[in-house]
Amino acid sequence: MRFHRLFLDSVVAAAALCSSALPLTTVAAPSAAGTNVAQARAQIPGVHRYRVGDFQVTALSDGTVPQDLHELLRGTSPAEVDKMLHHAFLSNPVEASITAFLIDTGSRLILVDTGAGGLFGPGHGGKLLGSLKVAGYEPEQIDDILLTHIHTDHSGGLVSEGNRVFPNATVHVGKPDLDFFLNPANQGGVNGYDKKYFEQAVKTVGPYMKAGKVQAFTRETQLFPGIKAIPTPGHTPGHAFYRVESRGNSITFIGDIVHVASVQFPKTAITIVYDVSPKDAAAQREAQFAAAASNRALVAAPHLPYPGIGHIRAEERGYTFVPVDYRDRHEP
Repeated sequence: MRFHRLFLDSVVAAAALCSSALPLTTVAAPSAAGTNVAQARAQIPGVHRYRVGDFQVTALSDGTVPQDLHELLRGTSPAEVDKMLHHAFLSNPVEASITAFLIDTGSRLILVDTGAGGLFGPGHGGKLLGSLKVAGYEPEQIDDILLTHIHTDHSGGLVSEGNRVFPNATVHVGKPDLDFFLNPANQGGVNGYDKKYFEQAVKTVGPYMKAGKVQAFTRETQLFPGIKAIPTPGHTPGHAFYRVESRGNSITFIGDIVHVASVQFPKTAITIVYDVSPKDAAAQREAQFAAAASNRALVAAPHLPYPGIGHIRAEERGYTFVPVDYRDRHEP
């Protein structure tokens, strides 16, 4: 199995499954009955703000991509997947959000992940900078970037045409991911992962390494006041959570502990081909879901439906994700 190619193949297959839908840029012709059909229009850049004590968290959409879950999920069957999707009013392929999060502490601007950039091709991600601008920020203002892990849809936005998109930012990432993805010995691919993922890690994180702008951690680490890195290996060797606390409030950015809410919350043992260690990824998911549900913790994840902020509730079997209430009013 070739990791990078399988992702792209799944997107292509998913797009084919969705081919009956009108493209966003298409102007529909009148129907046979002579009635008019509304023109499909693109979404505006996604910006969602949430207050955590003295900090402000902004969910920034990098776009969405369709994923063929029949091809990507492991430890299940297409029939079981379709049954769970039907229960959630969905059908295969499922649209996956790609979301980055901006933390404004008042003294620092910190990004959690950077989306896919241009690495998935036109129409698949690459909207982060537009969302960031709409939110009122420029790339040069970002002080730090917290990578939950070095997969293309989290690190791709670091660069454009080989140049650092965030020239003043320091990248923080788990050292085991650096050792795995940037190891010269792994550049031909390893353990079923296509070499493209290793090559792209060099392209995205490499320029920051050369500029001395990467700081790695190997254990639970207090990066800044109120912001802690927590290693959670499994999905990748250096996968990490980031917990943010201010004035008794907290939010934890949980990265790719979950990809498909409608499937992996009810059945945590179902894995995805992107997992470096499926067994460890499933065990980590069960343990972290149980802890978050017990603590009533607020979490944020990049592939949950945008904005991906909410709570995890334990059910008689499995778990459910409960999104936070939407707010649109001034709060002093």
